[in-house]
Amino acid sequence: MAGAVVRLDGVWKKFRRGERHDSLRDLIPALVRAGFRRRPASDLEREEFWALQDISFDVPPGEALGIIGPNGAGKTTLLRILTRLVRPTLGRCEVRGRVGALIDVSGGFHPDLTGRENVHLRGAIVGMTRAEIERDFDSIVEFAGLADFIDTPVKRYSSGMSARLGFSIAAHLRPEVLIIDEVLSVGDAAFQRRAFGRIEAMVKGGIPAVVVSHQLERIASLCTRAMLIAAGRVVHHGSPADCIAAYVQQPSFPPAPEAVLSAVRLDRITLRSAPPIRSGERLVLRVTGEVPESSEIERRVVGVRVRDLQNGSVLFATGTRSNGVPLAPGRFVLDAELQMNVAPGLYAVETYVWHRESDRDVLNGPSTTVHVEDGAGFWGTVQFNARMRLADAAADGTASA
Repeated sequence: MAGAVVRLDGVWKKFRRGERHDSLRDLIPALVRAGFRRRPASDLEREEFWALQDISFDVPPGEALGIIGPNGAGKTTLLRILTRLVRPTLGRCEVRGRVGALIDVSGGFHPDLTGRENVHLRGAIVGMTRAEIERDFDSIVEFAGLADFIDTPVKRYSSGMSARLGFSIAAHLRPEVLIIDEVLSVGDAAFQRRAFGRIEAMVKGGIPAVVVSHQLERIASLCTRAMLIAAGRVVHHGSPADCIAAYVQQPSFPPAPEAVLSAVRLDRITLRSAPPIRSGERLVLRVTGEVPESSEIERRVVGVRVRDLQNGSVLFATGTRSNGVPLAPGRFVLDAELQMNVAPGLYAVETYVWHRESDRDVLNGPSTTVHVEDGAGFWGTVQFNARMRLADAAADGTASA
């Protein structure tokens, strides 16, 4: 871990649920009941729980660590430790350098002050000197797109305007370490692109970063490493693609009762196409599994579906029956091709077994993630692979007189 700028070493953090003794009247009886005993920090009382358990990682210059996980996994607690808002119960946290914390960027403004006054106030709070604020003031306002409203009280701003101003101030801090929490979705689509470009430029400039986001495609494109946490523990630590795949492969529901004894087994899905996959290109994948003798295979369909990981919606699904592929008892190797006519982003390719009579999925199989990059330039959500050419205007009769 030599040269690390951000380092967590065996960090544990516990909290107390329920009753809190925040007055002398409540505290004295609680101490009497406890017998004034001293407990080791590693012990838990009945009302306590571990929010983080044995978290270790380091982020040297030039790397960005993405942290993903379900709600309640401990991501916010981890960020509070990194920004020194709370101390770990056990272990050590070390962050060296000027920290730029892009967390709750729209909060902390004084509603009765103007945007101009809040730039000076917020800039001073996040650690900018007066000279730095004056030097970057015009750039902050221009980036936020609020030149016409900078002398308007912030209480008259929309939530998007406040978020844009807050992000712009934080992004001009010139930090040595970046701590980012769900700010990649502030403002409208145009501002999101500018904000992400700004963060990406800082990370590529060698600034170590820790990024928490539910926007998995941003984690995939921005981060060099990722960590999946659940219930306060590290579940997976590796490349962004591996962690995202581990995240999306968590089953959303148990198999139906009719699938337990006779379901088709799905063992593995592998991508046969070499990355990168560009929008409009074909993705080749292979699914392996087994059909038991008693599976009543004519009632079951092995399917493949594509899910947009930005919003969780299913974009496409197909199966062996609709493609005229019969399955027989025994091992099978199923190859499939999908033309990825989608916008650049991150997608999950999932496998499943569908029961025809009950018209429902009875098994969730393995899945993988695909990062689709820019292909032929377009805007929107669907790639139509447009073709354009100039025709002879004179032959068409449209030439100007």
